[in-house]
Amino acid sequence: MTFNGDNPFLNLNYEPALENLGGDYYDKVSAAKFPQHILRFRNDDLLPQLGLSSSGVDDLHFIDTFGKFQGIRPFLALRYHGYQFGEYNPFLGDGRGFLYGQVRGVDGELYDFGTKGSGQTPYSRGGDGRLTLKGGVREVLAAETLHRMGVKTSRCLSLVETGEALWRGDEPSPTRSSVMIRMSRSHIRFGTFERLYYIKRPDLIKELLDFVIDIYYPEIDSNSSDRYSLFYQELVKRHAQLAAQWMAAGFCHGVLNTDNMSITGESFDYGPYAFIPTYDPYFTAAYFDYGKRYCYGNQPLIIRVNLEMLQLPLMTIISPGNLETALNNFDDYYQTAYTQEMLKKLGLYGLIDQGNELVNLTVDVLKKSQVPYHQFFLDLMTEINRGWWEEESIILENSNLSEIHCKNWRQLYYKTLSQISPDQIDKISETMNQVNSKIPLLRPQIESVWEAIANEDNWEPFNKLVSKIQEK
Repeated sequence: MTFNGDNPFLNLNYEPALENLGGDYYDKVSAAKFPQHILRFRNDDLLPQLGLSSSGVDDLHFIDTFGKFQGIRPFLALRYHGYQFGEYNPFLGDGRGFLYGQVRGVDGELYDFGTKGSGQTPYSRGGDGRLTLKGGVREVLAAETLHRMGVKTSRCLSLVETGEALWRGDEPSPTRSSVMIRMSRSHIRFGTFERLYYIKRPDLIKELLDFVIDIYYPEIDSNSSDRYSLFYQELVKRHAQLAAQWMAAGFCHGVLNTDNMSITGESFDYGPYAFIPTYDPYFTAAYFDYGKRYCYGNQPLIIRVNLEMLQLPLMTIISPGNLETALNNFDDYYQTAYTQEMLKKLGLYGLIDQGNELVNLTVDVLKKSQVPYHQFFLDLMTEINRGWWEEESIILENSNLSEIHCKNWRQLYYKTLSQISPDQIDKISETMNQVNSKIPLLRPQIESVWEAIANEDNWEPFNKLVSKIQEK
């Protein structure tokens, strides 16, 4: 295959880490040939992480590498199974994507380039292996928003429109097609282990687990006799923290099947996601989730259940008692992390010793008042001033909160501020800015951006929105 030798993406130092595990974990596949290649999004924010600069990478480099898929390395479609809405499905795997390659970042971490919409694989199950352009646009927006809010997430490196007409039951069809590159910490899912248990290969489970610990859990001593138990403990903790980040961000993933759970504790694969408009535990993102299994409020429980299901393959290596002991810590990990994340949104993390009462009262106010969830914290971030230390009544005086809902909360927030010097106001504002989005990404806003693209091929609203989301 010929390619531009000056392309900086092709000259990265790719590591065949997963490839070296052997063909029991993947199938080698080819990318589809597309009639058109239009770069619609390039994430220059990620380039320094790869040791690249935006000035050194032009649009054709993105297109040649991640649209035309030039290169010399094999593409790997991973094999995995998974529990989908509670039912085990052994007919999964990378059906419209593959692992393009693995690259060591400047931070020393190994990152995966994973495709979505790159064509059929042995696991397409009759599907066309394509991604709608709207699906790609939605994932770019979700990943950048979550990253901006401090959530551990994969991110989109590029989105290329590919010129095909696709037919989908959940979008007006025909609709436009795209191929996306997702940059993540790992391509390995809970379902990767579940498949090996299903085919009765404990030897491969151990081999894969050793690989995962060596690459993604380097803090665990390779010579430790309980390294496998320590891995599961850390996995439980990471996912409890991830659940807390989602809940504080007001994010509903939508489809928390075990094939959508990363072995590194990173969120990815945003299909029918949604951000909650108001605090509602029963808010459900996926229109096909009729039983509200994956509703907003169920997310911590579902993640815990998925960790419990992962114990089946891990029991071939780790004692059931050690697995159960580790999982029993999930609720404490989650509650601690959720309190921390909410205190960040309130600007107080690291400045007070205890915050449980304030966090609980904040959630109660949000739930009872039904004020816009994200606007509440945005108002807090933009309105805070030194006068709040002097006069309780002016705290959030311009918000839509009624006195009946706000009185007790305002009193407690004022009391909490009294424990902190007004000189810390910049620190409070900085903390809030790290996790509160200035642009609440709600469904009407996403649809407005998409309508401009679908009806007028106008990408300006999308580009402006991405820039606002990424703004510090």
